[in-house]
Amino acid sequence: MRNFVALLTLVAANAAFAQHDGHSHQPQPSGYAGMHTREIKALSPEQVADLREGRGMGASLPAELNGAPGPMHVLELSQQLKVTAEQRAALERVKSEMKTSAQQLGAQVIAAEAALDDGFKTATIDEKGIGDATARIAALQGQLRAVHLTAHLKTKQVLTGEQIMAYNQARGYSTPGEGTHRH
Repeated sequence: MRNFVALLTLVAANAAFAQHDGHSHQPQPSGYAGMHTREIKALSPEQVADLREGRGMGASLPAELNGAPGPMHVLELSQQLKVTAEQRAALERVKSEMKTSAQQLGAQVIAAEAALDDGFKTATIDEKGIGDATARIAALQGQLRAVHLTAHLKTKQVLTGEQIMAYNQARGYSTPGEGTHRH
Protein backbone atom coordinates (compact mmCIF):
# COMPACT_ATOMS: atom_id res chain seq x y z
CA MET A 1 0.00 0.00 0.00
CA ARG A 2 2.83 2.41 0.85
CA ASN A 3 4.39 1.80 -2.58
CA PHE A 4 1.04 2.49 -4.24
CA VAL A 5 0.69 5.86 -2.43
CA ALA A 6 4.28 6.75 -3.34
CA LEU A 7 3.58 5.86 -6.98
CA LEU A 8 0.42 8.00 -7.02
CA THR A 9 2.33 10.90 -5.48
CA LEU A 10 5.05 10.58 -8.10
CA VAL A 11 2.52 10.46 -10.96
CA ALA A 12 0.70 13.54 -9.59
CA ALA A 13 3.99 15.43 -9.20
CA ASN A 14 5.03 14.56 -12.76
CA ALA A 15 1.67 15.71 -14.11
CA ALA A 16 1.94 19.01 -12.23
CA PHE A 17 5.53 19.51 -13.47
CA ALA A 18 4.51 18.79 -17.06
CA GLN A 19 1.92 21.58 -16.88
CA HIS A 20 4.54 24.11 -15.74
CA ASP A 21 7.71 23.04 -17.53
CA GLY A 22 7.46 25.43 -20.44
CA HIS A 23 5.84 22.89 -22.75
CA SER A 24 2.48 24.57 -22.54
CA HIS A 25 0.34 24.52 -25.65
CA GLN A 26 -0.29 28.27 -25.26
CA PRO A 27 2.12 30.28 -27.42
CA GLN A 28 4.10 32.83 -25.42
CA PRO A 29 4.73 36.28 -26.85
CA SER A 30 8.32 36.98 -27.79
CA GLY A 31 10.43 39.34 -25.75
CA TYR A 32 10.64 41.30 -29.01
CA ALA A 33 6.87 41.90 -29.16
CA GLY A 34 6.21 45.53 -30.02
CA MET A 35 9.70 46.17 -31.39
CA HIS A 36 8.47 45.48 -34.91
CA THR A 37 6.95 48.98 -34.95
CA ARG A 38 10.29 50.72 -34.39
CA GLU A 39 11.63 52.82 -37.22
CA ILE A 40 15.00 51.07 -36.90
CA LYS A 41 14.37 47.65 -35.40
CA ALA A 42 17.74 47.29 -33.62
CA LEU A 43 17.54 50.69 -31.89
CA SER A 44 15.00 51.89 -29.35
CA PRO A 45 13.85 55.50 -29.58
CA GLU A 46 15.94 56.17 -26.44
CA GLN A 47 19.06 54.71 -28.08
CA VAL A 48 18.49 56.83 -31.19
CA ALA A 49 18.16 59.95 -29.00
CA ASP A 50 21.30 59.02 -27.03
CA LEU A 51 23.29 58.52 -30.25
CA ARG A 52 22.05 61.83 -31.69
CA GLU A 53 22.94 63.69 -28.49
CA GLY A 54 26.37 62.07 -28.18
CA ARG A 55 25.66 60.46 -24.81
CA GLY A 56 27.94 57.68 -23.59
CA MET A 57 25.36 54.99 -22.78
CA GLY A 58 27.81 53.20 -20.48
CA ALA A 59 30.59 53.10 -23.06
CA SER A 60 33.13 54.58 -20.67
CA LEU A 61 32.51 52.42 -17.60
CA PRO A 62 36.07 50.97 -17.60
CA ALA A 63 37.42 54.52 -17.28
CA GLU A 64 34.75 55.91 -14.98
CA LEU A 65 34.96 53.08 -12.47
CA ASN A 66 38.76 52.92 -12.48
CA GLY A 67 39.54 56.50 -11.52
CA ALA A 68 39.27 58.34 -14.85
CA PRO A 69 36.28 60.71 -14.51
CA GLY A 70 34.28 62.06 -17.41
CA PRO A 71 34.35 65.77 -18.25
CA MET A 72 30.60 66.38 -17.96
CA HIS A 73 30.33 64.93 -14.46
CA VAL A 74 33.47 66.76 -13.31
CA LEU A 75 32.00 70.03 -14.58
CA GLU A 76 28.75 69.27 -12.73
CA LEU A 77 30.78 68.79 -9.53
CA SER A 78 33.23 71.62 -10.26
CA GLN A 79 32.55 73.61 -7.08
CA GLN A 80 32.80 70.54 -4.86
CA LEU A 81 36.03 69.49 -6.62
CA LYS A 82 37.47 73.03 -6.52
CA VAL A 83 38.08 73.07 -10.27
CA THR A 84 40.22 76.06 -11.28
CA ALA A 85 39.37 78.40 -14.16
CA GLU A 86 42.21 76.87 -16.19
CA GLN A 87 40.95 73.34 -15.51
CA ARG A 88 37.38 74.38 -16.37
CA ALA A 89 38.51 75.72 -19.76
CA ALA A 90 40.40 72.50 -20.51
CA LEU A 91 37.43 70.37 -19.41
CA GLU A 92 35.03 72.40 -21.56
CA ARG A 93 37.31 71.75 -24.58
CA VAL A 94 37.44 68.02 -23.83
CA LYS A 95 33.65 67.91 -23.41
CA SER A 96 33.04 69.87 -26.62
CA GLU A 97 35.39 67.70 -28.70
CA MET A 98 33.85 64.55 -27.25
CA LYS A 99 30.29 65.67 -27.91
CA THR A 100 31.00 66.79 -31.48
CA SER A 101 32.77 63.53 -32.39
CA ALA A 102 30.19 61.39 -30.57
CA GLN A 103 27.29 63.08 -32.34
CA GLN A 104 28.93 62.62 -35.75
CA LEU A 105 29.65 58.94 -35.05
CA GLY A 106 26.20 58.47 -33.51
CA ALA A 107 24.58 59.73 -36.71
CA GLN A 108 26.69 57.27 -38.69
CA VAL A 109 25.66 54.39 -36.39
CA ILE A 110 21.99 55.31 -36.85
CA ALA A 111 22.41 55.46 -40.65
CA ALA A 112 24.27 52.13 -40.74
CA GLU A 113 21.62 50.43 -38.58
CA ALA A 114 18.90 51.90 -40.79
CA ALA A 115 20.63 50.55 -43.90
CA LEU A 116 20.89 47.07 -42.36
CA ASP A 117 17.25 47.22 -41.32
CA ASP A 118 16.25 48.35 -44.82
CA GLY A 119 18.17 45.45 -46.37
CA PHE A 120 15.96 43.03 -44.46
CA LYS A 121 12.81 45.09 -44.96
CA THR A 122 13.27 45.08 -48.74
CA ALA A 123 14.71 41.53 -48.84
CA THR A 124 17.74 42.84 -50.76
CA ILE A 125 20.48 41.84 -48.31
CA ASP A 126 22.67 38.76 -48.70
CA GLU A 127 25.37 37.19 -46.51
CA LYS A 128 28.09 39.47 -47.83
CA GLY A 129 25.89 42.50 -47.23
CA ILE A 130 25.23 41.35 -43.67
CA GLY A 131 28.94 40.86 -43.05
CA ASP A 132 29.80 44.28 -44.47
CA ALA A 133 26.99 46.06 -42.60
CA THR A 134 27.70 44.48 -39.24
CA ALA A 135 31.44 45.07 -39.58
CA ARG A 136 30.76 48.75 -40.33
CA ILE A 137 28.40 49.07 -37.36
CA ALA A 138 30.89 47.37 -35.03
CA ALA A 139 33.71 49.64 -36.23
CA LEU A 140 31.58 52.74 -35.72
CA GLN A 141 30.53 51.60 -32.24
CA GLY A 142 34.18 50.97 -31.40
CA GLN A 143 35.15 54.44 -32.58
CA LEU A 144 32.28 55.95 -30.59
CA ARG A 145 33.36 54.12 -27.46
CA ALA A 146 36.96 55.23 -27.98
CA VAL A 147 35.80 58.87 -28.17
CA HIS A 148 34.15 58.59 -24.75
CA LEU A 149 37.03 56.66 -23.17
CA THR A 150 39.58 59.12 -24.55
CA ALA A 151 37.64 62.03 -23.05
CA HIS A 152 37.86 60.32 -19.66
CA LEU A 153 41.62 59.85 -20.07
CA LYS A 154 42.07 63.52 -21.02
CA THR A 155 39.92 64.58 -18.07
CA LYS A 156 42.04 62.56 -15.66
CA GLN A 157 45.14 64.32 -16.98
CA VAL A 158 43.59 67.71 -16.13
CA LEU A 159 42.73 66.82 -12.52
CA THR A 160 44.83 66.35 -9.41
CA GLY A 161 44.85 63.12 -7.42
CA GLU A 162 42.88 64.83 -4.65
CA GLN A 163 40.21 65.95 -7.12
CA ILE A 164 39.90 62.42 -8.49
CA MET A 165 39.52 61.01 -4.96
CA ALA A 166 36.87 63.64 -4.19
CA TYR A 167 35.11 62.83 -7.48
CA ASN A 168 35.04 59.10 -6.69
CA GLN A 169 33.62 59.83 -3.24
CA ALA A 170 30.99 62.20 -4.64
CA ARG A 171 29.93 59.59 -7.20
CA GLY A 172 29.81 56.80 -4.63
CA TYR A 173 32.78 54.83 -5.96
CA SER A 174 34.86 55.02 -2.79
CA THR A 175 34.64 55.98 0.84
CA PRO A 176 36.58 58.77 2.56
CA GLY A 177 40.20 57.75 3.01
CA GLU A 178 40.10 55.12 0.28
CA GLY A 179 42.57 55.81 -2.54
CA THR A 180 41.96 55.59 -6.24
CA HIS A 181 43.24 52.70 -8.29
CA ARG A 182 46.17 53.64 -10.53
CA HIS A 183 47.03 51.14 -13.26
